[in-house]
Amino acid sequence: MKFKRFDVLIVGTGISGIYAALNLDAKLNVLMLSKKELTLCNSALAQGGVAAVMDSKNDDFELHIKDTLIAGQYKNNLDNVRILVEQGPRDVERLVEKYGVDFDRNEDGSLALTLEGGHSRRRIAHHKDTTGKEIETCLIEQVCKLKNVTVINNSVLCRLEKENNTFFADVFTQSGEHEYYCADFVIMATGGIGRVYNYTTNSAIATGDGIALAYNLGAEIKNLSYVQFHPTAFADRKNHECFLVSEAVRGEGAYLLNCNKERFMPSYEPERKELAPRDVVSKCIMEEQKKTGSDEFWLDISYKDADFIKMHFPMIYENVLEKGYDMTKEPIPIYPCQHYLMGGINVDGKGATNVEGLYSAGECSHTGVHGKNRLASNSLLEALVFSRLIAEDINSKNISDKRTDFDEYVEYNMTAPDGKPLSDKAEIQDEIRSIMQKAYFVYPDYNETEKGLKRIKEIKQQLESGGYEINADYTETKSLATVAYIILSEIWERRDEE
Repeated sequence: MKFKRFDVLIVGTGISGIYAALNLDAKLNVLMLSKKELTLCNSALAQGGVAAVMDSKNDDFELHIKDTLIAGQYKNNLDNVRILVEQGPRDVERLVEKYGVDFDRNEDGSLALTLEGGHSRRRIAHHKDTTGKEIETCLIEQVCKLKNVTVINNSVLCRLEKENNTFFADVFTQSGEHEYYCADFVIMATGGIGRVYNYTTNSAIATGDGIALAYNLGAEIKNLSYVQFHPTAFADRKNHECFLVSEAVRGEGAYLLNCNKERFMPSYEPERKELAPRDVVSKCIMEEQKKTGSDEFWLDISYKDADFIKMHFPMIYENVLEKGYDMTKEPIPIYPCQHYLMGGINVDGKGATNVEGLYSAGECSHTGVHGKNRLASNSLLEALVFSRLIAEDINSKNISDKRTDFDEYVEYNMTAPDGKPLSDKAEIQDEIRSIMQKAYFVYPDYNETEKGLKRIKEIKQQLESGGYEINADYTETKSLATVAYIILSEIWERRDEE
């Protein structure tokens, strides 16, 4: 079987994948795989902004580090937190100066920095409430100009194997055909695992494929049970994908209300109130639910000027208006749901895994910077800083200079992808999501974890037993089973620590 050769394979085209490509040496031949179209990723859904010390008069690195550690319950990797915070401002400046990202400005031309939960200073650079989309759009425009980068849309990496120093990839394309590629280096930038839950803010492609593939290669997966449940998703339980109401709305003064339209956060968090870290707010909501016996909760910023709300949160305003709520006049219904993953493919300060040549960046990676709970708007910063560091590390290998020849194709034996169709894909995925929702939502339920882990093991073994056609449906279902297995295994092993 012939595999077309590249120097670097980047799996995923969110901000971390694209920023890595932009920072790789132009001499390197790069292949990027986009699971759907380039613009469909969790990065593009990010509303709040990028947290960085951009105002040295009122902020400093130590304050940002402290806020990050407090939010992460001091389970953070301090060395990597320092890298994140101290190098982050440089990448934010590059977004503006080199790539044309349009952050909101004050009248004097300085960055209009906002406040979000867990932050002690205004340090969030943003573009209204569509920051991720703005950054992603600008970076896509630049990466499409690169002659050394090939992008394949609507492509799912089904299998990844390694022999000697070369990675071999089986890619399922939109046409239903398999294409085969190999590379010296692989960067996993496949995003989160949200679709392992019934309700998530993640896009439909967030099935944990990169984590499962890295796991099968022998990469260390760490703290996958560190799952963040965002406290203010729009309460629409008819859809798997929940619309996020940004942290920045609370940062600008919104109150959380219970079923009686009473403010309750000051009772639990007298100092931080609604600006406590996300995991704290989600847990307070669950406690208030026990107290009132109702899962009805509201977010209210209607006491603010209507023009202020529309100017700062135009996308959120339009989205909730379509759902029948005018946030300038009334509270909007919210409830916690799965949002972000702090654990993942374990990497060092350069984004490298324990598998030689394999790197990971963004949400699918575990740099340890977030600890047990991510501080708001640190995710885009992490995606930028560590993907650049990965590119710099690969560039330092000077492989284009050392190469004596470059065969366009490499021969490698990989088993055929043929087999029986996975006819019960929907049923299996729904069962996995139901198990996860019961076993671990904000708090773990150890009885459901024990039962769920037993069933997930059976599903995983069934999928791994062979005989199935290897395609996108099979890959995503197997990834969900693998991710659920790792998360529930961790929870069960750590049940005496909580």
